[in-house]
Amino acid sequence: MARLLVHVEGLTEEAFVKEMLRNHLLASGFSDVSVRIMGNARLRLKRGGIRPWPSARKDIITHLKEDAGGIATTMVDYYGLPSSGNGAWPGRAKAAGASGEEKARSVENALLDDVAAEVGGPFAARRFIPFVAVHEFEGLLFSDCAAFSRGIGHPELEGELTEIRNQFPTPEDINDSPVTAPSKRVTALVPGYEKPLLGTLAALEIGLSRIRQECPHFSGWLARLEMAASA
Repeated sequence: MARLLVHVEGLTEEAFVKEMLRNHLLASGFSDVSVRIMGNARLRLKRGGIRPWPSARKDIITHLKEDAGGIATTMVDYYGLPSSGNGAWPGRAKAAGASGEEKARSVENALLDDVAAEVGGPFAARRFIPFVAVHEFEGLLFSDCAAFSRGIGHPELEGELTEIRNQFPTPEDINDSPVTAPSKRVTALVPGYEKPLLGTLAALEIGLSRIRQECPHFSGWLARLEMAASA
């Protein structure tokens, strides 16, 4: 039975994995599912922003080398990934002109290629299953706007959240400008929105099945992990 380590970008994703995904993935066949914020969590909380790719890659490769039977994955937002300079994430700059799910897949493929090249030798690609959320974690919460509004303690916002959701083919397509990214839309409605707490409460209220039903890219990632667990 394989072990899984989920490399995440922050406290919101860490809580989501612990509260929503861990038990499901254990039931799928993993012997252990753990989660780690990339880099020094305390320092990053002060600085903000996601870890530069060379540093994140080091964390991932260290894990793969330390645990020969382990599988690594990521849970990071496409929105906010560094796209230029020494900290740029592979594929991020080129993906800017793509649409929806193509953006995430472009980055994921580039991440896999980069890790494989860095590890070298007969690297088993099945041991690294990168996931990049389109466009941001909060997009997943628009899978059920009634449950979303209840989960954050503002049931009166169901209509406004639904209006946002209905503008896009899927919740994952809610776009990623500094003004219209999913989290920006939520904070405009709920000043002081606490992502780690309220985001997790909302996800629990919505349920994993509903999120998978509405978010094909997220669902595809879970399907790949489920296959890896039983391989």
